Amino acid sequence: MSLVTCAECGNSVSDQAANCVHCGAPVKKQDVMFCTKCGKEIFKEAISCPACGIPTHNFHQQQYAAPVNVNVSNVNTNSNINTNMNMPGYYGKLKNKWVSLILCFCFGFFGVHKFYEEKIGMGIIYLFTAGLFFVGPVIDFIVLLFKPNPYYV
Repeated sequence: MSLVTCAECGNSVSDQAANCVHCGAPVKKQDVMFCTKCGKEIFKEAISCPACGIPTHNFHQQQYAAPVNVNVSNVNTNSNINTNMNMPGYYGKLKNKWVSLILCFCFGFFGVHKFYEEKIGMGIIYLFTAGLFFVGPVIDFIVLLFKPNPYYV
Protein backbone atom coordinates (compact mmCIF):
# COMPACT_ATOMS: atom_id res chain seq x y z
CA MET A 1 0.00 0.00 0.00
CA SER A 2 1.36 3.43 -0.95
CA LEU A 3 0.10 6.97 -0.77
CA VAL A 4 -1.01 9.14 -3.66
CA THR A 5 -1.79 12.86 -3.72
CA CYS A 6 -5.37 13.96 -4.23
CA ALA A 7 -5.67 16.11 -7.35
CA GLU A 8 -8.35 18.30 -5.73
CA CYS A 9 -7.06 19.08 -2.22
CA GLY A 10 -3.42 17.93 -2.38
CA ASN A 11 -3.60 15.71 0.72
CA SER A 12 -2.06 12.24 0.82
CA VAL A 13 -4.53 9.39 0.34
CA SER A 14 -4.07 5.64 0.22
CA ASP A 15 -3.87 4.31 -3.34
CA GLN A 16 -6.42 1.66 -2.30
CA ALA A 17 -9.11 4.26 -1.53
CA ALA A 18 -11.72 5.09 -4.15
CA ASN A 19 -12.40 8.61 -2.82
CA CYS A 20 -10.31 11.16 -0.92
CA VAL A 21 -11.11 11.06 2.81
CA HIS A 22 -10.56 14.83 3.06
CA CYS A 23 -12.59 16.23 0.15
CA GLY A 24 -14.47 13.22 -1.27
CA ALA A 25 -13.02 13.55 -4.80
CA PRO A 26 -12.36 10.30 -6.68
CA VAL A 27 -8.75 9.17 -6.39
CA LYS A 28 -7.07 8.89 -9.76
CA LYS A 29 -4.51 6.16 -10.03
CA GLN A 30 -1.30 7.60 -11.43
CA ASP A 31 1.83 5.90 -12.55
CA VAL A 32 4.79 6.59 -10.31
CA MET A 33 8.54 6.66 -10.75
CA PHE A 34 11.48 7.39 -8.50
CA CYS A 35 13.53 10.60 -8.38
CA THR A 36 17.02 10.13 -9.77
CA LYS A 37 18.55 12.38 -7.10
CA CYS A 38 16.77 11.65 -3.81
CA GLY A 39 14.97 8.36 -4.63
CA LYS A 40 11.52 9.58 -3.51
CA GLU A 41 8.43 8.26 -5.26
CA ILE A 42 6.94 10.87 -7.65
CA PHE A 43 4.29 10.87 -10.36
CA LYS A 44 5.44 10.21 -13.90
CA GLU A 45 3.67 13.39 -15.06
CA ALA A 46 5.62 15.50 -12.54
CA ILE A 47 7.88 18.18 -13.96
CA SER A 48 10.14 18.20 -10.90
CA CYS A 49 10.56 16.25 -7.70
CA PRO A 50 8.53 17.85 -4.87
CA ALA A 51 11.13 16.71 -2.32
CA CYS A 52 14.40 17.93 -3.85
CA GLY A 53 13.24 20.06 -6.80
CA ILE A 54 15.37 18.41 -9.49
CA PRO A 55 13.69 18.48 -12.94
CA THR A 56 12.49 15.15 -14.29
CA HIS A 57 12.69 13.90 -17.86
CA ASN A 58 9.16 15.31 -18.39
CA PHE A 59 10.53 18.82 -17.86
CA HIS A 60 12.79 18.46 -20.88
CA GLN A 61 10.04 16.88 -22.96
CA GLN A 62 7.66 19.71 -22.17
CA GLN A 63 10.32 22.34 -22.70
CA TYR A 64 11.08 21.10 -26.22
CA ALA A 65 7.53 20.21 -27.19
CA ALA A 66 6.24 21.12 -30.63
CA PRO A 67 5.89 24.88 -30.92
CA VAL A 68 2.48 26.45 -30.91
CA ASN A 69 1.62 28.48 -34.01
CA VAL A 70 1.62 32.14 -33.07
CA ASN A 71 0.85 34.95 -35.45
CA VAL A 72 3.53 37.60 -35.13
CA SER A 73 3.06 41.01 -36.66
CA ASN A 74 6.26 42.89 -37.40
CA VAL A 75 4.58 46.15 -38.30
CA ASN A 76 6.29 49.04 -36.57
CA THR A 77 4.03 52.06 -36.20
CA ASN A 78 6.38 54.00 -33.96
CA SER A 79 6.50 57.63 -35.02
CA ASN A 80 9.23 58.87 -32.67
CA ILE A 81 11.51 61.43 -34.24
CA ASN A 82 13.80 61.84 -31.26
CA THR A 83 17.40 62.53 -32.13
CA ASN A 84 20.44 62.13 -29.96
CA MET A 85 22.16 65.44 -29.35
CA ASN A 86 25.16 63.96 -27.54
CA MET A 87 28.48 64.64 -29.16
CA PRO A 88 31.38 62.31 -28.44
CA GLY A 89 33.94 63.83 -26.08
CA TYR A 90 31.78 66.82 -25.16
CA TYR A 91 30.94 66.99 -21.47
CA GLY A 92 29.99 70.62 -20.94
CA LYS A 93 31.69 74.00 -21.13
CA LEU A 94 35.45 73.92 -20.80
CA LYS A 95 36.88 76.16 -18.07
CA ASN A 96 40.45 76.86 -16.94
CA LYS A 97 41.16 75.74 -13.39
CA TRP A 98 43.72 78.48 -12.67
CA VAL A 99 41.51 81.35 -13.83
CA SER A 100 38.69 80.10 -11.65
CA LEU A 101 41.06 79.57 -8.70
CA ILE A 102 42.45 83.14 -8.91
CA LEU A 103 38.94 84.60 -9.21
CA CYS A 104 37.83 82.57 -6.20
CA PHE A 105 40.82 83.69 -4.13
CA CYS A 106 40.53 87.40 -5.00
CA PHE A 107 36.79 87.93 -5.47
CA GLY A 108 35.23 84.75 -4.01
CA PHE A 109 32.99 86.60 -1.58
CA PHE A 110 31.36 88.39 -4.53
CA GLY A 111 30.86 85.13 -6.48
CA VAL A 112 32.95 86.20 -9.49
CA HIS A 113 34.27 82.66 -9.96
CA LYS A 114 30.66 81.42 -10.13
CA PHE A 115 29.87 83.96 -12.83
CA TYR A 116 32.99 82.76 -14.70
CA GLU A 117 31.64 79.19 -14.56
CA GLU A 118 28.33 80.58 -15.91
CA LYS A 119 26.49 79.59 -12.74
CA ILE A 120 24.61 82.87 -12.58
CA GLY A 121 22.18 81.85 -9.83
CA MET A 122 24.95 80.81 -7.45
CA GLY A 123 26.88 83.96 -8.36
CA ILE A 124 23.93 86.14 -7.33
CA ILE A 125 23.54 84.20 -4.07
CA TYR A 126 27.26 84.66 -3.31
CA LEU A 127 26.97 88.36 -4.20
CA PHE A 128 24.11 89.05 -1.75
CA THR A 129 25.25 86.76 1.09
CA ALA A 130 28.98 87.55 1.03
CA GLY A 131 29.86 84.14 -0.31
CA LEU A 132 27.33 82.25 1.77
CA PHE A 133 28.56 83.99 4.93
CA PHE A 134 32.27 83.62 4.13
CA VAL A 135 32.17 79.80 3.97
CA GLY A 136 31.43 79.23 0.26
CA PRO A 137 34.66 80.62 -1.22
CA VAL A 138 36.81 78.60 1.20
CA ILE A 139 35.07 75.37 0.19
CA ASP A 140 35.14 76.32 -3.51
CA PHE A 141 38.87 77.10 -3.31
CA ILE A 142 39.62 73.66 -1.89
CA VAL A 143 37.40 71.95 -4.47
CA LEU A 144 39.01 73.91 -7.31
CA LEU A 145 42.48 72.85 -6.15
CA PHE A 146 41.61 69.20 -6.78
CA LYS A 147 39.90 69.66 -10.16
CA PRO A 148 41.80 68.78 -13.34
CA ASN A 149 42.87 71.49 -15.74
CA PRO A 150 40.85 72.17 -17.87
CA TYR A 151 37.60 71.06 -16.26
CA TYR A 152 34.06 70.90 -17.57
CA VAL A 153 31.13 72.82 -16.13
